[in-house]
Amino acid sequence: MKRLCSILALWLLAAPVPAPGLAAQDTTQMAPAEPMLTVTDAVVARSVLDREPQDTGTVFPADVGQLVFWTKVAGAPTGVETTIHHVWFHGETEVGDVELHVAGSPWRTWSRKTVPPDWTGAWHVEVRDAGGAVLRRVDFTVGQ
Repeated sequence: MKRLCSILALWLLAAPVPAPGLAAQDTTQMAPAEPMLTVTDAVVARSVLDREPQDTGTVFPADVGQLVFWTKVAGAPTGVETTIHHVWFHGETEVGDVELHVAGSPWRTWSRKTVPPDWTGAWHVEVRDAGGAVLRRVDFTVGQ
């Protein structure tokens, strides 16, 4: 019996002991990785017709009234809703944040922004993923 207890004690001492605060990780229940979204095309336009941008450009008159930011996204899984954001800036001031739903790949979507006549100068729009990472930036000018 004494010999059995000695063998058991040696076996317990030789067994690896996890560090305090660390535990085994069950990888079978891990959440799937976020989809790898990419912006394959992005333009500023005056309108959209049949899901295609019309009158695209980088310079628009001060009286343009409204602009559209059109985006084509790839890498979103079909049937799983993902979101992107179009974040509009006049100069360095954020003037709009539009959440858009993406449900397949490729996927075309767009947002609109009213442009007051006195908001001239440099503008840009950023396409951001749901986590806030900038996927694309497009610069343009109003009124010059």
